[in-house]
Amino acid sequence: MKHLFAYYNEVFPAHWDEPALTDYAGQVSYTFGTLAEQMARVGLLFRALGIRSGDKIALCARNCANWGVSYLSIAAYGGVIVSILQDFTGEDIQGLVNHSDARLLIVGPYVWKNLPQDAATLSRNMPQLKAVVTLADFTVLYQQAGEVRVNGIGDIESVFRKEYPAGFRPEDVHYRTDNMDELMLINYTSGSTGAPKGVMLTYRSLSGNLLAGHTYLPNQPGWKLVSMLPLAHMFGQLAEFLFPLSGGCHIYFLAKTPTPTLLMKAFAEVHPYMIVTVPLVIEKICKRSVFPIINGAMMRRLWNAPFGIGRIIKRKVKKKLLDAFGGRLRYFIVGGAAVNPEVEELLLDIHFPFVVGYGMTECGPLIGGCYVKEFVARSAGHALPGNEVRIDSEDPLHTVGEILVKGDNVMTGYYKNPEGTRQVFTEDGWLRTGDLGLLDERGNIFIKGRNKNMILSSTGQNIYPEEIEDKLNNMEGVAESVVVEREGKLVALVFPDQQGELNFRQPLAELMRENLKRLNDRLPKYSQILKIELQEKEFEKTPKKSIKRFLYK
Repeated sequence: MKHLFAYYNEVFPAHWDEPALTDYAGQVSYTFGTLAEQMARVGLLFRALGIRSGDKIALCARNCANWGVSYLSIAAYGGVIVSILQDFTGEDIQGLVNHSDARLLIVGPYVWKNLPQDAATLSRNMPQLKAVVTLADFTVLYQQAGEVRVNGIGDIESVFRKEYPAGFRPEDVHYRTDNMDELMLINYTSGSTGAPKGVMLTYRSLSGNLLAGHTYLPNQPGWKLVSMLPLAHMFGQLAEFLFPLSGGCHIYFLAKTPTPTLLMKAFAEVHPYMIVTVPLVIEKICKRSVFPIINGAMMRRLWNAPFGIGRIIKRKVKKKLLDAFGGRLRYFIVGGAAVNPEVEELLLDIHFPFVVGYGMTECGPLIGGCYVKEFVARSAGHALPGNEVRIDSEDPLHTVGEILVKGDNVMTGYYKNPEGTRQVFTEDGWLRTGDLGLLDERGNIFIKGRNKNMILSSTGQNIYPEEIEDKLNNMEGVAESVVVEREGKLVALVFPDQQGELNFRQPLAELMRENLKRLNDRLPKYSQILKIELQEKEFEKTPKKSIKRFLYK
């Protein structure tokens, strides 16, 4: 297997003056050469701040070119990347920085304004932290008392010139590739409720993911891509950053919330070769722009007509879709959930270049995938190189069982959470995905249900309803709750506390309105609750007293 930095050792010098990372409609852009040079500068900044190889460095910011610089700089320096979603609350971010033992925190302006601004509070809340750096320009925002003062990347310019007197050149690129089984990344899949799950991934895991990408989705230098999924999540991190960059592609970061208008404008201007997204994007376009045209009685007859008329119509529909995505699309990759069957049937019928993959953070993230032309309807691909997949049932072809995974991509465990690690692995070392499925004779994976309760938002954010419920259940008047998704919005079902004298002191409806406001104040925007609905009866339970969540929609 090829080490992920072996790709960069080849690609960076070979395409030195070609564009690599760009903020779409922004001011920051790097060629492969200036990217490598800036990584060297940031590494010297780490050294000046007293950061050592093996130290944890937390990265929490919106998608942007400097996020990519920071991520690669940490790994090239020998640090451990701690990836934290920038939409977490300030309290959760501080909790995860502490849990990860991070010595340095790199933040964007949006995150920084939600953290304490005075040194005394920062020192008290995150005592192990040596410094906070803004990735806007790599200025030092906070530094622990007693350390040698460093203002930012500008302070190390003389050191940089001394180390590279002839300037940073292609021959100076030689990143380590002998550390396959060392820890590269801790990716937090949730906030600080309970025991945080910091997924520990080695260089082997990420390298295995790149191998899968280059095997089934080959790319070329100069091809372009729009990065719109959250880079703090493994799906976006791998598919929209590490993988395309390793092939010499040019990545545009939206750096803003990916609204439909912004996405369509970016696709039209960038002409991406690949789009990686959740099903909602393609489903909305088909339902709004395609189905109204082709679902008429006359068009349905022509759709399946002989003598090539149907093929001509299908080619036009395909072109309409391809043009909507910039006109140069080679791969349309969907993950996180199944595509609507009607939409999937249409895409296969017109030979649209789409494929559904399967993965989870604990596999960095890829488990299943395939060539576009080999995709089987309703499947999620087959086990990727270096992975094994089996079904925990006596008859995997016909009897649904839990999907288990073993191989190069699989995490080493959850950071400082031995109990969570023990629960997610079988005694013989297979990772329990929490998903239910079947395998066909060719090894294609068919997901039949979810044991997990995770909700995937329309923008690719992972929402864990238990975290929201934990906050809500501690509020006045709430006995228990269940958070559900309806048409892309979150609704909290609440069984009220009947023991107090709530109705005499404060009407329940008014109390729940106040609870809703307090709850949303404590939640990231992407996981805020639309409304609270009161339930007349207690939620139905299993013998173990767990709520039967599947009964509530």
